[in-house]
Amino acid sequence: MHSYFENTGPHILAHQGLALDCTPNTLEAFSSALAAGADYIETDAHGTKDGIAVLFHDDDINGVPISTLLFTDLPEHIPTLRSALEHFPQVKFNIDIKNSEASVPVAQAINELKAHHRILLTSFDAKRRKTTMQKAPGTASSPSVSEFTPAFFAALCGQQWLVNRLLRNFDAVQIPASALSLNIVSPRLVKMYHKAGVMVHVWTINDPEQMKKLLEAGVNGIVTDRTDIAVTLLKN
Repeated sequence: MHSYFENTGPHILAHQGLALDCTPNTLEAFSSALAAGADYIETDAHGTKDGIAVLFHDDDINGVPISTLLFTDLPEHIPTLRSALEHFPQVKFNIDIKNSEASVPVAQAINELKAHHRILLTSFDAKRRKTTMQKAPGTASSPSVSEFTPAFFAALCGQQWLVNRLLRNFDAVQIPASALSLNIVSPRLVKMYHKAGVMVHVWTINDPEQMKKLLEAGVNGIVTDRTDIAVTLLKN
């Protein structure tokens, strides 16, 4: 188990923090999530034109791509990755690399702050994830859609040896509960992912009944917009 994980959970990953009364992906939202009991902060990283990793979900601001903007062009509430890591020096972050321009500055912030043990990197784009990992080796990671899909179908067919092989370089799989009418997180499949040595996190779950079913299926973490609801469920 990577040092990013202190135990097998269940864990609550606060999706963009907890933004009931504030803007998502801000230091305020992260503080709210942690105060509510989140174990990890899930966030999104973009690279600006001047090479700064900033935390924001969408690719653009008012139709203008973040990759074409200077950091000083951005609204003041958008934090840098570095500022978040410094503001919360003990907190572990799950970072989704949103554009190719983010890879270098994300890795730079991780390396300079020696934050490898508290970062899990992922991306919908395998190349972005790999590039960032190469520049910040030692961080935990989860596969992109294209990297996970073969492992899912191998698990569906009961080919544990192939699941093991396909997931051997990852520390977690972070997946939706279903896709294209296929159940990706049945108890049997979760057991197979676990046998391959990875944690299982499911996104983005805000309904308490669905959270309960997923936890009963054996998942290790729930990615949610509602840390408050998830914490209450776990306590009960």
